[in-house]
Amino acid sequence: MTDSRLAIVVLAAGQGTRMKSATPKLLHPLAGLPILSHVLATASALNAAHVVTVVRHERDRLVEIVEADLPESIVVDQDEVPGTGRAVEQAIEALPVDFEGDVLVVSGDVPLLNAATLASFITAHRERSVAATVLSAFPDDSTGYGRIVRDAAGAFDRIVEQKDASPEERLITETNAGVYVFGIAELRAQLALITTENAQGEKYLTDVIGLLRESGSDVRAVPVADAWLVAGINDRAQLAESARQLNALIVRGWQLAGVTVQDPATTWIDLAAAIAPDVTIKPGTQILGATVIETGAVVGPDTTLVDCEIGANAEVKRTDATLAVIGAGASVGPFSYLRPGTILGADGKIGTFVETKNAVIGEGSKVPHLSYVGDATVGVHSNIGAGTIFANYNGVTKSPSVVGSHVRTGSHNVFVAPVRIGDGAYTGAGTIVRKDVPAGALALTVAPQRNMDGWVQTNRPGTDAAEAAAKSGD
Repeated sequence: MTDSRLAIVVLAAGQGTRMKSATPKLLHPLAGLPILSHVLATASALNAAHVVTVVRHERDRLVEIVEADLPESIVVDQDEVPGTGRAVEQAIEALPVDFEGDVLVVSGDVPLLNAATLASFITAHRERSVAATVLSAFPDDSTGYGRIVRDAAGAFDRIVEQKDASPEERLITETNAGVYVFGIAELRAQLALITTENAQGEKYLTDVIGLLRESGSDVRAVPVADAWLVAGINDRAQLAESARQLNALIVRGWQLAGVTVQDPATTWIDLAAAIAPDVTIKPGTQILGATVIETGAVVGPDTTLVDCEIGANAEVKRTDATLAVIGAGASVGPFSYLRPGTILGADGKIGTFVETKNAVIGEGSKVPHLSYVGDATVGVHSNIGAGTIFANYNGVTKSPSVVGSHVRTGSHNVFVAPVRIGDGAYTGAGTIVRKDVPAGALALTVAPQRNMDGWVQTNRPGTDAAEAAAKSGD
């Protein structure tokens, strides 16, 4: 149900220079989604009547994410006046003039703050009927954060930035998390009073808190349960730490849902992945994108799956696969490379040092080892011999090959596409297939073997090989 008295402002206008990246900070991936997407998902879950996202740097790229993830959000472009106070001021101007209620302000670079925590925060604000409520935290290291100063009774007094804090105030461990709820009337009144008369020439949102206190309004500070919930991302080290924290939560969630994760520290799972109970995930495994794994499957160790489908009771080990479908009971790896378009049927096998691309391999068929299968279709219950190459590219175009059902191909074959091998056919070892093979036929590349007696002694005299040959007496 929509909360008609709630508006949310998402601050997404910062440049993020400390990331040192051509990619905007808020578009860096976290568990498979841009940082900003996590914040937008949380905003959506709160069912606010209005959401306003304020953008500036790389605005078009950010707007693409907003329009995809939360299309009902109002997008506001921050003008030349810098600062969070100005961003909120412009966001408020975009709300309906008759809106009466509370305004939640969140930062686009705080992705781990969840809807349940914010819902409790909003409730705490409304229960006390205060002008504003500040979310606070007790981080392990409070260096650099604004401190929450309380009076002798423990009530909120003010926020003091570290650069302005006295030695005693710097010892305070409760810090400002940069998340606020305001009554909109009080917010509008105080935003009109803040200025850029400071060292940075910015309009600070924290000045609103100071003005509210000066006017005699009540402000409350509510601590968050865990400081990591409000951890901001400003550089790549903080991004990695947030990723580690979020991944630990994701992995634990799947464990509690019945998935065996043998080594959570080396297992990475994106938010969009779906894993059935009784799946086993071995160490060093990444399950990325919208990968789906069905019950009983065993994945890993040392495996990366991107947007793949893994059938029930399949086994995939030491494999790199992208946009591949692996059927129930199938076996893949070790050291297999499945490129997009690979489909392996039920009970099939793609074995050691095999690469596939745009390959449909039927039920029960096997490509056991040392082969490349590209732009090919293999029927059911066929076996592709070791060292087989599907030569699909002539330097200009790529062409398909078709191998029928119940086919047995010899080792070290080359199938020069386009070519078709009929059902039940065989091919001999070392065969180069350049034309179609009828069903039930045996294809051979006939080249009689020629032995040149005495060649080593004549051409490599004095070598170990020549001496061994002389001693053999053959």
